[in-house]
Amino acid sequence: MEIPSTSVGNSEQIVILDAGAQYAKVIDRRVREQAVHSIILPLDTPASQIIESGYKAIIISGGPESVNSNSSPKYDPLIFSTGLPILGICYGMQLLNKVHGGTVVQKSVREDGVFDVQVNNTSPLFTGLGEEESTLLTHGDSIDRIAEGFRCIGRSTSGVVAAIDSVEKNMFGVQFHPEVDLTINGWKIFDNFLFRIAHLRGDYTMDSRKEMALAAIRKQVGDASVLTLVSGGVDSTVCTALLREALPHDRIFALHVDSGFMRKNESKSVQTALENIGVELTVTNSWDTFRNGQAMIGEEMSETLGVTVDPEVKRKIIGDTFMNICDIEVVKFGLDPTTCFLAQGTLRPDLIESASHLVSGSGNADCIKTHHNDTQLVRALRSQGRIIEPLQDYHKDEVRKLGIDLGLPEFLVWRQPFPGPGLAIRILCANHPYLPDDAPVVAKELSSVVSSFSYENESHIKNIVTTLIPCRSVGVQGDARSYKSLCALSWKGIEGCPINWPLMLQVAKEIPKRVHEINRVIFVFGEALENDLFQTITPTHLEQSVIDTLRSADAIVNEILLKANLSQKLSQVPVILFPADFGVAGKRGIALRPFITRDFMTGLPAEPGKDVDLGILHEIVRRILNEVPGIARVSYDLTSKPPATTEWE
Repeated sequence: MEIPSTSVGNSEQIVILDAGAQYAKVIDRRVREQAVHSIILPLDTPASQIIESGYKAIIISGGPESVNSNSSPKYDPLIFSTGLPILGICYGMQLLNKVHGGTVVQKSVREDGVFDVQVNNTSPLFTGLGEEESTLLTHGDSIDRIAEGFRCIGRSTSGVVAAIDSVEKNMFGVQFHPEVDLTINGWKIFDNFLFRIAHLRGDYTMDSRKEMALAAIRKQVGDASVLTLVSGGVDSTVCTALLREALPHDRIFALHVDSGFMRKNESKSVQTALENIGVELTVTNSWDTFRNGQAMIGEEMSETLGVTVDPEVKRKIIGDTFMNICDIEVVKFGLDPTTCFLAQGTLRPDLIESASHLVSGSGNADCIKTHHNDTQLVRALRSQGRIIEPLQDYHKDEVRKLGIDLGLPEFLVWRQPFPGPGLAIRILCANHPYLPDDAPVVAKELSSVVSSFSYENESHIKNIVTTLIPCRSVGVQGDARSYKSLCALSWKGIEGCPINWPLMLQVAKEIPKRVHEINRVIFVFGEALENDLFQTITPTHLEQSVIDTLRSADAIVNEILLKANLSQKLSQVPVILFPADFGVAGKRGIALRPFITRDFMTGLPAEPGKDVDLGILHEIVRRILNEVPGIARVSYDLTSKPPATTEWE
């Protein structure tokens, strides 16, 4: 159920036409932050409906399809004749250009990540901006010939058209994403469009979102009872606190499911922390149930979780198993399973990445990864009106603010995010090594990218070694899910030449842009790797010994980060176990993923030596290699989001 908005009265509204963007709801959020009311509708919404509804401007979102594809989203061409100001973002800009006679082609260079764009700040869209802006670009197609009546008002460092406008037509387009935090001055672009171009008043004000959430809970639940799933993370804790404020305590039943994939001592610490704020928590140990869990995938039943390697299937099994356990626990609590509600701390990014219709005005969004709280079983309950998700319109930073407003202690509100499926999705499972077709050619392309890299100190370039790793992880490129290969960088380490981390990050950004088989780049600590590609792995499944290995490494990392007081500075620090043996039979790799983000839809890797002290990193590496058996190498994820997701699966 969507949280209802307060009455908008005479407030002006704009419409966001969704072409299947991962960031459509982030656009909505950015607009609302400017005190303008926005509605997300499908791209094919008739122009007549837009006019009749009184919308004052149109934003066309990005999307995973090509404007040249037969399967591209449908649209009403009359939307371009409404006379309303139009801002096209990514796919939306390409559509603007094509509709007006320009051309869009797939070029040899794609752009996925943060790039500088030269902008013409005489355009009303870019008023007040500098001549060069840092932006997030994520696209495969590019404008080739600009439509008549339009002009180029921005180019990326690759020479790609990054922005166009037609002041006469009141139409503007940007290839980059102004809605995300990685576009530093994106807020100013929205400000210019909404107020300088569309001349809106910015008169949309709302009551406290907390009061709206409480009212929505009371309206939906009535006199029924609620089973709330509590993982111990920020989202589920805030959700539970909201329920306690909205409803009598004797109608709230809090359940923590220990799936066997929790961090070291996690379940006990969760129980203690919540009991300290007055929440009586029931804990159920369900490792055997999860290990043997299955899910319907299409028309067939999956293998059990313990032998499954596909990341999407793993997520679906875990999500369905949670639901099955809830059905059992409802009966144990003495509740009526046909009338009680299930409460989840589902956030907006979860639904966006799962391609839920709740956050998409279209059916065109690509599923990046199925979140455990948005599986088909969950969606079935949601369609029956039995799921309560009072945070589904929130992002992580907003939830933390709400948590403080609800009186939750800071140590709970600022806990490091931990996914519902736990360590299960931080273990990359595989039966066999994965290498792309023509792997030797790809390996040579990786080396070529580095050797051709332009940098003032050539000796530093020569110190970088590239290696193709026979594993793959989930990413997001061009608003679509990718499942691609892993590239490792290592450092020859000649005396007197320490690792150049800013250079490493630049190279990591360049590689997915030029080698399309790669979506994630890691740095491997220790001596330089001797191979340009490895072809063997240690077969890996969700077995107790494998989980214990990651649990031990994760505990070391979190212990050291806590002592260094880095929990708030680093938004998230996943620790990943992956099956690469680095040439040592029977061993595996550990990857650290220190990540900095505000919206949790995009973000940057923390820079070693700047965001994370090098001494802390070296201590982590030393302790993992000395204290955790079976680890060949420790590595550091250097990739932004996009092209790589925060989690590896």
